[in-house]
Amino acid sequence: MRRVVITGIGAVTPLGNSIEATWRSALEGKTGIGPLLKFDSSGFTAKTAAEVKDFRMEDYMLVNKRHRMDRFAQYAVAASIMAVRDSGVIAGKHAEPERIGVYFGTAAGGLESFEETYKCMNQNGIQGLYPFAATMVISNMAASQVSIAIGARGYNNTSVLSCASSSNAIGEAFRVIQRGEADIMIAGGSEASITPIGIGAFCAMGAISSNPDPATSCRPFDKDRDGLVMGEGSGVLVLETLESALKREAKIYGEIAGYSTVSDAYHITSPSPGGEGCVRAMELALAGSGLHKKDIDYINAHGTSTRYNDIAETQAIKTCFQEFAHKIPISSTKSMTGHMMGAAGAVEAIFTLLTIKNSTILPTINLVTPDPECDLDYVPAAARKAPVKAALSNALGFGGHNTALIFKAY
Repeated sequence: MRRVVITGIGAVTPLGNSIEATWRSALEGKTGIGPLLKFDSSGFTAKTAAEVKDFRMEDYMLVNKRHRMDRFAQYAVAASIMAVRDSGVIAGKHAEPERIGVYFGTAAGGLESFEETYKCMNQNGIQGLYPFAATMVISNMAASQVSIAIGARGYNNTSVLSCASSSNAIGEAFRVIQRGEADIMIAGGSEASITPIGIGAFCAMGAISSNPDPATSCRPFDKDRDGLVMGEGSGVLVLETLESALKREAKIYGEIAGYSTVSDAYHITSPSPGGEGCVRAMELALAGSGLHKKDIDYINAHGTSTRYNDIAETQAIKTCFQEFAHKIPISSTKSMTGHMMGAAGAVEAIFTLLTIKNSTILPTINLVTPDPECDLDYVPAAARKAPVKAALSNALGFGGHNTALIFKAY
């Protein structure tokens, strides 16, 4: 199997519209959560959201092309262009376009465009529909628009695994390179589901926070948490064979060591008892990585700030890591970014890589009163300096999806 490293990263997040801004804010423990402003939230229990702010798609694409994309695809293209620039890879010079692929994840796809199209048809009939309405809605458009924007003509696919979508996309892109079907993969996820239906559906489910204070509405592992906060944005990694990266003397953020994805086959929203599926995902990823449980220096938890998830994931970590569980620093960066749904896993993979690269563990902010059932080291309040050579990132999605990625220093 070919070794796979990460040579470029890019992101559009509630913490900033670049990797530098996002990482700096996360290090400082700042929140990207604010008042829900994208639509009138009267009648909604949710009053806060982690919205992308001051985003300028014109910095990445011509206006006439931009208007043919839903926001989730715009975020994907912008983050991908950042990641490719960061990697320094040039199609046709460092790899043939046919050997460069794209793998993207999303949970909701073009939800905003779907809602706008429905309203337009109700008001103006079929004659009023936008010619690109269909292509703005479908979920594969992030991968398609990214491939067009960067000239990637190789393997192209989309993962739709709810909140595990982009972690799955990264893991599957890793396998595509391992199998020899591509030399370079642009992989990640994107989401723009802060819409009336996107927020309203989670309000109806009772899974979203009703806390009106943006500073405290998302509090993973805290006894007083009352649900997740919706986020949006995109995270993208450039995956490359180690041989290719060394040949062109690229900088290397880290290496993918392990990946696994499994199903609970239990319930459409609740995790299996004790986080059994999460346990299996972590154990399989570890087995494939060649690392031991004691080698994991950090875990970026899924940590949604919901009771069922936080407790089940805590139990899963204890079951998997046993006597090492209480020694491993764990943080939920969703406390700062909100839950970015289909983009969450990719952004958290980037945080995990930068944790390894910078020997600094990001905090779980707003953790003031720990839930007695969540009794591990969640790095509360402030970032922590510590050597990290190998780290694991969990992603758990509705429908029973469990994905684990393991990264290590190169």
